[in-house]
Amino acid sequence: MPEATTALPVSRVRLHSLDVLRGVTVAIMILVNTSGDGAHTFPILKHSVWNGCTLADLVFPCFLFMVGLSSFISLGGRLRAGTPRAQVLRRAAQRTGIILALGLLINAFPLFSWHTLRFFGVLQRIAVCYFAVTLLLLWIRTRTLVAITVALLVSYWILLRFVPIPGMGIPGSTVAFLDPYGNLPAWLDRHLLPAAHLYHQSFYDPEGLLSTLPSIASTLIGVSTGVWLRGSRSAAATLRGLLIAGLLCLAGGGLWSLWFPLNKRLWTSSFVLWTGGTSLLALALFFWLLDLRKVNPRWFYPATVFGRNALTAYVFSELLAAVLGGIRLSSGRTLQRWLFAPLAAAIPNPYMAALAYAVLFVAVCFVPVWLLYRRDLFVKI
Repeated sequence: MPEATTALPVSRVRLHSLDVLRGVTVAIMILVNTSGDGAHTFPILKHSVWNGCTLADLVFPCFLFMVGLSSFISLGGRLRAGTPRAQVLRRAAQRTGIILALGLLINAFPLFSWHTLRFFGVLQRIAVCYFAVTLLLLWIRTRTLVAITVALLVSYWILLRFVPIPGMGIPGSTVAFLDPYGNLPAWLDRHLLPAAHLYHQSFYDPEGLLSTLPSIASTLIGVSTGVWLRGSRSAAATLRGLLIAGLLCLAGGGLWSLWFPLNKRLWTSSFVLWTGGTSLLALALFFWLLDLRKVNPRWFYPATVFGRNALTAYVFSELLAAVLGGIRLSSGRTLQRWLFAPLAAAIPNPYMAALAYAVLFVAVCFVPVWLLYRRDLFVKI
């Protein structure tokens, strides 16, 4: 077995830019998930119905990108400290189990109806990608990870483009390529699980089994970025590398989308490259501001607070939203609709009213993580 430790760098400086990017990402994630009125959400804050890419579609891939980057940095520190691989793997398995359990809790809360429990989800995908990347980092040389990333993307394209869909035929021939119902990931999801356990009790799941493969590639782009950031080069050269890599990923994703459209629901390979490019450029921006130009970090204080307890903020937001949407008042309205009503009455533009509610919701979610930050408490799983 090749030794992963030989490829891990020695730098251990904490990247403020990574904390800020993580905080901005989780804040936007909460903003996207908690519109006051889903019928009047700005299109850019909605996920694409099928093909395409909006701001909302960029959020989850960026989070996976940072999972990969953070995993590389964290694992390198443990291995340099002499932690046995078996212990590292056991700790990773425990963390994966906890994240999976949190994902199932969010899906079940507050009704806990096991007959309609959705098994897939955002945290479940994060857990699987984190564990897969940990396994690769423990036993695969980091320079090989680029080849694995390319292999995952090409293989996924081949599966969706050329493998016949049972009972439907060949994509692009007897069934439309990337047809919402007639695609291999959707076929596999509905044959693995009953519709009651899928996303909105439908015919597929956007965090389903097969599309986890390219999402691992999204995470591996973050790992490769971590390798670059921890290299022995100047900050200016590091920034140039991030910019070049980001632009190349954007160009590659945009070009590939002509034949393999951008699609978050299926997590297409072009989508992986496109969102990998936007994540790299976003990181480059914050790296330039915070780690190169040394802009006063107070300007990014809210993002830093969110970033240091990102998982806590996300879980709190999901549980709070479930409570507000699950409690019904005597009028028949949910508590969420009751809270939104004054904003809808005060703000004539329904889109601005929906956005105002989402912004206020983000502010509410900021409070618990701010209290933790003030006490130097960082929830680590």
